[in-house]
Amino acid sequence: MYMDSNLKAEVLSSILGQIVKPYDKNLCKTKDNTLSVDDFHLHNLIGRQHGKQFFIDGKNFFDSAYDYDFTDLSDSAECTRGEELYQRPKGWYRMALKVKGRYPDGDAWLGTKGWRSHSVPGEWPVSYHGTSLDGVKGIIRSNYTAGGRALYGRGIYSTPDIHVAEREDYAKTFTSETTGKSYKVILQNRINPEKREICQRSDYWLIPVPKGASAAVEKQIVESSIRPYGILIKELNGNESNDDDAGLLGSILHSLYSTVQSLFR
Repeated sequence: MYMDSNLKAEVLSSILGQIVKPYDKNLCKTKDNTLSVDDFHLHNLIGRQHGKQFFIDGKNFFDSAYDYDFTDLSDSAECTRGEELYQRPKGWYRMALKVKGRYPDGDAWLGTKGWRSHSVPGEWPVSYHGTSLDGVKGIIRSNYTAGGRALYGRGIYSTPDIHVAEREDYAKTFTSETTGKSYKVILQNRINPEKREICQRSDYWLIPVPKGASAAVEKQIVESSIRPYGILIKELNGNESNDDDAGLLGSILHSLYSTVQSLFR
């Protein structure tokens, strides 16, 4: 089901907030209308704007060899990536992005393919961030983009805890025209440990972005600091709305608590 090209295009549409369609050589006249992984990455994290409709060439965008089905994962073994605890996304399916060979510093940041519980030299820790474009509903901007509302500083936020990304109202939800089902979507990243800051709330990680940074500087910061390598998707069930309400309530309470604390610093 998750290999369907129309569903994948819908997932990207939900993340970017604009129409993405499977590649059609009769409709896609120029390469400028074909969404690349780089464009997707920059648009999602620092808000680069595109046209009203894009096409997705699945063979050049996704890397199915690295897809992984975590939906029925029962293994509770502790794992590390980049010498940090790796919370495997149980209950989700990963659509892997084609990122191998894409960066000039090589592929060590990705680690090695296949199951392992330990870290390998040069790899980066795993983090997650939501994709909601519905406005500010939690502690920070809902899609973790650089902005003035961030509680712990200006920059790009992610979390090592997938439950934070899922339940604090940052995950994007959409209903597929292809399957008729509803889904949640979260991005799975690797984050450069040398450029990441751990916030006062330790399950929030920050990549600082200086105020007034040019587009070129923001692009350099993003590409050298945080790199999505998979899109996680999960089918919703009838109980999800209650879970979302509980997560949102927890987010609001934490935000109020943090605000009160700041008054007495």
